[in-house]
Amino acid sequence: MAGNTFGRALRLTTFGESHGPGLGGVLDGCPAGIPLCEADIQKELDRRKPGQGPTATKRKEADAVRLLSGVFEGVTTGTSIAFYIANEDQRSHDYGNLAEVFRPGQADWAYFRKYNGVRDYRGGGRASGRETAARVAGGVIARKILALRGVEVLGACVALGGVAVQDWAALDLEGARNRPYCAATDAMPALWDKAVAAARKAGDTLGGIVRVEARHVPAGLGEPVFDKLEALLGHAIMSVGAVKGFSVGEGFGAAALRGSQNNDPLLPQTPPCPGAADFASNHAGGILGGISSGQDIVLHAAVKPIASIAIRQRTVDKQGQAAEALIGGRHDLAAIPRIVPVLEAMTALTLADALLLQLRAALAQELAEQDRRVVALQLQRQLLAAEQQGVAEQLVGQPLELLGLAVGGVQIALQLLLRPVLPGLCQIQIPQQRGQRVADVVRH
Repeated sequence: MAGNTFGRALRLTTFGESHGPGLGGVLDGCPAGIPLCEADIQKELDRRKPGQGPTATKRKEADAVRLLSGVFEGVTTGTSIAFYIANEDQRSHDYGNLAEVFRPGQADWAYFRKYNGVRDYRGGGRASGRETAARVAGGVIARKILALRGVEVLGACVALGGVAVQDWAALDLEGARNRPYCAATDAMPALWDKAVAAARKAGDTLGGIVRVEARHVPAGLGEPVFDKLEALLGHAIMSVGAVKGFSVGEGFGAAALRGSQNNDPLLPQTPPCPGAADFASNHAGGILGGISSGQDIVLHAAVKPIASIAIRQRTVDKQGQAAEALIGGRHDLAAIPRIVPVLEAMTALTLADALLLQLRAALAQELAEQDRRVVALQLQRQLLAAEQQGVAEQLVGQPLELLGLAVGGVQIALQLLLRPVLPGLCQIQIPQQRGQRVADVVRH
């Protein structure tokens, strides 16, 4: 299966299925010397792990991570960082009745067609949301790289089951992880409790919208054309299985605005500083022309309802005959809030990758400039040596007194003049009498 690796300078490759022995990943490209331990990763995995919150599956997994390589004495070594998370609470027999049919809304049919009838039907196999645990682990390391530049990534739920935040001025992403549903405001959990209760009673599921902000992002990340920063972020966010929509800044809302409303005026800083500016607004979401502007990057992801519902659904079997699917097993009622740390992780991985690429390009430019300076200096020395060689050749046959050199100062003067063009020069004798020529006092 292709498509298991994300990133260019910072590359995360993941592996594993929902009902296999375990899952994990390998992260390449992390600089050496960054503090890292299993507890750092576990803290974020605990936000994603199943069995907690009002919408979570009843499956219980510790999601205990093991670091296998790339860390020594508490810091990264610069080599590949490998990690592993064991599956401990699989109940594969819950999926026995689905071996011959295709679950609506799931990846079953697409995998069946792509891989010539071969698929792991137990919990969706590689298509399971459990795959995202490895993304969260990799994202922890990406966050540490970003933190070296003061960048932080925060996420929160702003809509669930069609009930959305109304008071955008009350957004508090810093406090979201301490609220039910990872809610962006204090007012929303009570409203969402009602939506969740109604969906559970009906045997149904809910979707929602997650907001992610990357703060203090330096200007200059991303490329102008095919690798625009929002394109890379879109790739990252849309690669998460439950995500069906993505926007930056005003997103689709910009289509209803006029240019005068959507543009973000630039303002001089106080006091004005060359190459620096503030913005009056952030409709662009921190990206202009595909490149970070220095403002906070603001993203929204539309998360579909969980496809596994406790309602009989029409489908077909492997023979193309009409059938029904009734999905057992343990499933989330909504991907929110467990998907929030996943989307934060993918944002962090994208930005850390872009940052390392930008630093690599800046270093290459600096080295090229150093090379140009070295070449210029070498050329200057060659021209000076040629000039001195010509002067020296003229001097060798001249009487010392005609050069205006006093007897006591001739040693230093000739050393400074002749040594660059006569590398074998050992010493210059003190002239003993008037009328001696330069050649008479130079020894090799």
